[in-house]
Amino acid sequence: MRFLPWFLALTVLGLGACSKKKCDYTDDGVIAPMAEQNAIKKYLDSAGIKASLHERGFYYKIDSTVLGTGANPGECSPITVAYTGTLTDGTIFDQQNSYATQLSNLIDGWQQGVPLIKKGGRIWLYIPPSLGYGSQSISAGNVTIPASSILIFDIHLLDVQ
Repeated sequence: MRFLPWFLALTVLGLGACSKKKCDYTDDGVIAPMAEQNAIKKYLDSAGIKASLHERGFYYKIDSTVLGTGANPGECSPITVAYTGTLTDGTIFDQQNSYATQLSNLIDGWQQGVPLIKKGGRIWLYIPPSLGYGSQSISAGNVTIPASSILIFDIHLLDVQ
């Protein structure tokens, strides 16, 4: 009988550990090279878009009319978003009305940018290649994202868990 309290305590601790989702997030600390930052700035200036520079080298613009409420997502947060991904020439390469995933599963630009808003908020991310898909071409359905592309995402954060 004297082992019963220990057994119960270990069982509760063990079950608690099993119920937690694992997160493989590791911040690689990549900062976009100045040439990539300048390329985005040139695009923004030519399009007349006012956006802020993040310390990691991407630009972002938060929709002040849709700030959202509640918690900001963390690196390991399950999130649901609606988004449109475009290239600087306006080509839409991806679009989802409701996409659920863990933030740590996404490209660096999203991992750093999405936590800037709260549930219900909206943000535009202007992501340099080093925080996106890098120097590789990516096939996205009927569209190929060329190597070293600047990616533009219009993101509405629908839910944070």
